[in-house]
Amino acid sequence: MTVKLGFVVAEFNRDITYMMEIEAREHAGFLDAEVADTIYVPGAYDMPLAIKKLLGRGDIDAVVTIGCVIEGATQHDEIVVQHAARKIIDLSLEFGKPVALGISGPGMTRMEATERIDYAKRAVESAVKMVQRLG
Repeated sequence: MTVKLGFVVAEFNRDITYMMEIEAREHAGFLDAEVADTIYVPGAYDMPLAIKKLLGRGDIDAVVTIGCVIEGATQHDEIVVQHAARKIIDLSLEFGKPVALGISGPGMTRMEATERIDYAKRAVESAVKMVQRLG
């Protein structure tokens, strides 16, 4: 069975999320999973609505989120990731489908974000494994 994935990709810090998306797509192919659709959103905070739309489709088995939240002068990065992650978990439970967290951050520098580009690959692997194991 080919696992069909939906990607939700944040445009904020696009130089990094672009590289994350490329790695995620390559890894999906390596795992014989298909990226059935991709929705681009402004930032990680905007992901839940796009995730909900993809989860509601019958041809999507799981959703992979791809984002990067870099530390700023305030605690904004922590608030964004905390609330996005909480809603992502809620949506996964509501729809009974895996939603993998491929959002790096908070509390990291741009250099640390670059070092964590492979988090997207890990998210794809997590989504595929969960679909296979939950059957």
